Amino acid sequence: MRKLLVYAALLVVTLFVLGPFIWMISTSLKPAGEVLSATPSLWPHPFEWSNYSIAWKSAPFGRYFLNSLVISGVETAFDLTFGAMAAYAFARLEFVGKRTLFLALLATLMVPGELLLIPNYITVAKLHWMSTYQGIIVPWLVSVFTIFLMRQFFLSMPSEIFEAAELDGLHPVRTLFQIVMPLTKPVWITAGLIKFIGSWNSFLWVVVVSNSQSLDTVPVGLMNFTSDVGTEYNQLMAAATFCMVPLAIVFLVGQRYFVEGIARSGIR
Repeated sequence: MRKLLVYAALLVVTLFVLGPFIWMISTSLKPAGEVLSATPSLWPHPFEWSNYSIAWKSAPFGRYFLNSLVISGVETAFDLTFGAMAAYAFARLEFVGKRTLFLALLATLMVPGELLLIPNYITVAKLHWMSTYQGIIVPWLVSVFTIFLMRQFFLSMPSEIFEAAELDGLHPVRTLFQIVMPLTKPVWITAGLIKFIGSWNSFLWVVVVSNSQSLDTVPVGLMNFTSDVGTEYNQLMAAATFCMVPLAIVFLVGQRYFVEGIARSGIR
């Protein structure tokens, strides 16, 4: 009976999570007049598959996808590289003030991202990086959460591995990338997934920094379906659906490593 209640509760939570996605797909297939009907229905009457082609042609989504892939890919690559080196230093190297510096880094996680907009904007403006790729990318090349996640994972590794590498005369950088990295794939994939998804969904910073449509990303491109005269909800939901597909594929491919990375990062 207890197991039955647990599964029933999980089913309810699953429905709450999947509900918005199901409604999004349903709305993307509805005619314009049915979207705001007084008696909404989940099943479209009839199915308007043309909403997807119209949505794709309504804006240069090919360019938006390219920009999102470039920005998310570069940010993820640099975040994993710098985050791993910092995490390795905090986990396995000894230096003065290590604990204090790590606590200071963790404290920055308490700062809302919106508070960083003004100082980052001023910095980017003074560097003349407005409406450029570097202006969008550089402020987010390092994530404290990635450092924390990897540090916890590195602490769970046997000390004998690092002692053997030290006896063989390996430099800490070679130890990290030649020995530690192959043994810690789950945390690399987990951190990469979290960073990539967060970067892909980034909206506010791109709007603040960029005034050029050629630099717009997928979330910014979805604004094309909202105007002063209203919102084309069926086309907006169609665009949101095909914009979500890359994230779903990335997550499903790395799901096994994602769960393992989160589970093992708390083991000391």
